[in-house]
Amino acid sequence: MGLDLIQRLEQHRAEEQRLAWTGTFADYFDLVRQNPSVARLAHARVFDMITDAGVTTDAHGQRSYDFFADDIYGIESALDQIVEYFHSAAQRLEVRKRILLLMGPVGGGKSTIVGMLKRGLERYTRSDAGAVYAIAGCPMHEEPLHLVPTELRAEVEREYGIYIEGELCPRCRYSLEHEYGGRAEDVRVERIAFSEKNRRGIGTFTPSDPKSQDIAELVGGIDLSTIGEVGSESDARAYRFDGELNVSNRGLMEFIELLKTDERFLYVLLSLSQEQNIKTGRFSMIYADEVVVSHTNEHEYRSFVGNKKSEALQDRIILVKVPYNLRVSDEVRIYDKLLKQSSLRDVHTAPHTLRTAATFAVLSRLEESKKAGMSLTKKLRLYDGESVDGFTPKDLRELRDEATREGMDGISPRYVINRLSSALVKDGVTCINAIDALRSLRDGLGQHTSIGRDQHEHLLNLLAEARREYDELAKREVQRAFVYAFDESAKTLLDNYLDNVEGFCNKTKLKDPITEEELEPDEKLMRSIEEQIGVADNGKRAFREEILIRISSLARRGQTFQYSSHERLKEAIEKKLFADLRDVVKITTSSKTPDADQLRRVNDVVDRLVQDQGYCPVCANELLRYVGSLLNR
Repeated sequence: MGLDLIQRLEQHRAEEQRLAWTGTFADYFDLVRQNPSVARLAHARVFDMITDAGVTTDAHGQRSYDFFADDIYGIESALDQIVEYFHSAAQRLEVRKRILLLMGPVGGGKSTIVGMLKRGLERYTRSDAGAVYAIAGCPMHEEPLHLVPTELRAEVEREYGIYIEGELCPRCRYSLEHEYGGRAEDVRVERIAFSEKNRRGIGTFTPSDPKSQDIAELVGGIDLSTIGEVGSESDARAYRFDGELNVSNRGLMEFIELLKTDERFLYVLLSLSQEQNIKTGRFSMIYADEVVVSHTNEHEYRSFVGNKKSEALQDRIILVKVPYNLRVSDEVRIYDKLLKQSSLRDVHTAPHTLRTAATFAVLSRLEESKKAGMSLTKKLRLYDGESVDGFTPKDLRELRDEATREGMDGISPRYVINRLSSALVKDGVTCINAIDALRSLRDGLGQHTSIGRDQHEHLLNLLAEARREYDELAKREVQRAFVYAFDESAKTLLDNYLDNVEGFCNKTKLKDPITEEELEPDEKLMRSIEEQIGVADNGKRAFREEILIRISSLARRGQTFQYSSHERLKEAIEKKLFADLRDVVKITTSSKTPDADQLRRVNDVVDRLVQDQGYCPVCANELLRYVGSLLNR
């Protein structure tokens, strides 16, 4: 059954009415006594919002946060530092009096992270767990507990365990005295939901020309229309508390390009970060409880650090580096997410197209290693969780420690999406494949103004490397389609290999299943498989013993060894099957005038590629032609 819009509109109105709670301060205090988290401070609210969504820890101790899971990929370390900052700040440690600055390359996800925090707060404050209450009519959505006189707060904390921090804003002080006659218990309180659109609990400041930008954008200003009524500029009713720092109180303020801001604005932030106070016009310091998050690029940050005048602000910044993602599988998820957001539905993207583009992008972000035998491609595979001959997880840690700036340079996801978009919208295109993507990426390099001649040559080499990776993938795809009942063929070959490996390692003979004749292990068969992945003759024993150890390890856990249980053996089995079929594939895919048998084989292979491997008829036929040309070289 489809969407019943009228019914959903009614449900939405009912939800809005549910959120429209009002009461007195006495009613609110009862709520706080029952659930003290209602009155938590801004950093604690953000931390709870993130962790309430779910936290998982993998076998290596790396935490991942479900809050970011659908939009941010491959930068777990940066996210961990961000959550760690909020965790510390939630405990009211000194770190909460700092500005969180995200620094990284363009298109790395900094704005996305801040956007997720803002949208998350909007949703969270509409939930029961994230409910926020404020003094009714206060432009700064004042925490109602500020109505408790300072002299009574120690007793309240001792009696109820409720911590109170901050003072009433000038507008609320005026209301308490003149509208409620000093009776705090009668002050009206309302539930609010944060909304950037409605300028409630979430603000955004963008620097512009220092000569024309007014400090009032941050801290509000005099309301000239009311001065005649109230008679004084120092009257709270004559001031508009509508600056971005005012409306962000109790929530989050995004300070875009903080380091490009005029010094006048930075002084306001110094006061806010150090004392949690805003200095406005003719009023005393105004307490503000808010998270200030900014983002910048590395060049701007280096200039900022080199400026002696900025030392005071530097000391009040928590820096988190947000590099590019370095895992191909996560890069594919980024592209997939961005492409799904478009309205383009009629053009098919062939399997491995996004992976090939991702391979190029990630290669451009990696640093050369000093480790012997470690190429960029091997590094890429290790980072993506694949096993690489001769290297262990310990090497992975050393590689990361060795490359301190890795991910801070290279091709951005934004550039790749731009080039994929260009390929997708060409006239007459119904499907794009990996070669189309690589061609578009290459053509775009000449239009990239920041790429110099040396870097251009380097990126062309990486495109060639990405193509070589795709060539191997393409061959394996066709191999799988040509080998009828591939898994069964692989299992048969694996069983045969394992029988011979067991005989070799245990120095026992094998029994022929038909004649029952005892035979020596088939060295020729074993080597024909091992040579597919470059296992040298003097390394064959170690490789075979490693396989037996893996079998024993799985058996102890009640699991069965399969051809995919060992990544390198899996590759060897696939290559061996393909090598045995090489001539058949070569003749069938490259024949310009196929006979009836060849044509039948081609059609069968196309059908399998379409049905089992995600191809459409166009890219399936393109793949066969491409692999045929590879085999004829």
